[in-house]
Amino acid sequence: MIGEVITMIDFRSDTVTKPTKEMREAMANAIVGDDVYQDDPTIIELEELAAKMTGKEASLFVTSGTMGNQLSIYTLTSRGDEIIVGKSSHIKNYEVGASAVISSVSYHLIEEIDGMMPLDEIEKGIRGNDVHYPDTSLICLENAHGNGKVLPLSYMESVYNLAKYNGLSVHLDGARLFNAAVFLGVDAKEITKYADSVTFCLSKGLASPIGSMLCGTREFIEKARRGRKMLGGGMRQVGVLGAPGLISLKKMVKRLQIDHDNARHLADKLSLIDSLEVDYDHLDINMVFVKSEMFNTDLEDFLKQQGVLIGGYKGKYLRIACHNDITKEHIDTLTVLIKEYIERG
Repeated sequence: MIGEVITMIDFRSDTVTKPTKEMREAMANAIVGDDVYQDDPTIIELEELAAKMTGKEASLFVTSGTMGNQLSIYTLTSRGDEIIVGKSSHIKNYEVGASAVISSVSYHLIEEIDGMMPLDEIEKGIRGNDVHYPDTSLICLENAHGNGKVLPLSYMESVYNLAKYNGLSVHLDGARLFNAAVFLGVDAKEITKYADSVTFCLSKGLASPIGSMLCGTREFIEKARRGRKMLGGGMRQVGVLGAPGLISLKKMVKRLQIDHDNARHLADKLSLIDSLEVDYDHLDINMVFVKSEMFNTDLEDFLKQQGVLIGGYKGKYLRIACHNDITKEHIDTLTVLIKEYIERG
């Protein structure tokens, strides 16, 4: 039938999470203004709440985590600088090389171990005062890391202290900041106090349809606001998007442990299948990484025919994400189907 919507069980990423009924109703009833003039009351409330929850002076609503990260780099660096980032970081690998285009900075890349750049390697990467060198101005961290690991607070503190000793800033790509906070059993501000700026997504585990928050000092946010306008991110009656963001911060952060528990349930179910190898070392948050020689596009096609979507292959590893739209029953369905596929050979 034309216009018929087929509901799929979607494990590809937590980015596919649908806004809740309450969010849709809040969008319809949102009080709005013109955010470029900074008179959208819903966005003002959202930005104040985000700043409070991260322990920062101010925040800015942006369209995506990529925009937030790139605005931070633009704001905290000067043209020609070098920034220190992890080889596997989202900023380096999945943001279209934007740092070079927008901020005209280059990368000093460091191989992470469990999502962490070794402190001695960071220290070696900080440029000295030499006419041949670019200036090092920024260290970028990612917590939770895209590989499923959460960085300990002690590590965050050590990097921050090293940065301050050398006159550098620290930016935290906290796309899944609140997942990290749940895993560590702390308020998010206990993580973000070790960063000068932080970006977190409303549109992943927090279920909003769009948007991220960039947080920092008032001076930082004012410069970032100007950069947002330059990039075409100055929006008008954007309170219709801020309304679900408020629900994300007031309610959805409180349910993230469910996704973590579901991921553990999924890992345990998959570990019972002989030809699968579950990576329990990277099971800190809501994502399960599984290794198998059997993972290929044929499996993807098979599952799709059964109403299940997967993706996120990296070599022989498959990433499976749990989120607000995934239940234990969905997980049981997925594991039965994967077992059926493997047994069919």
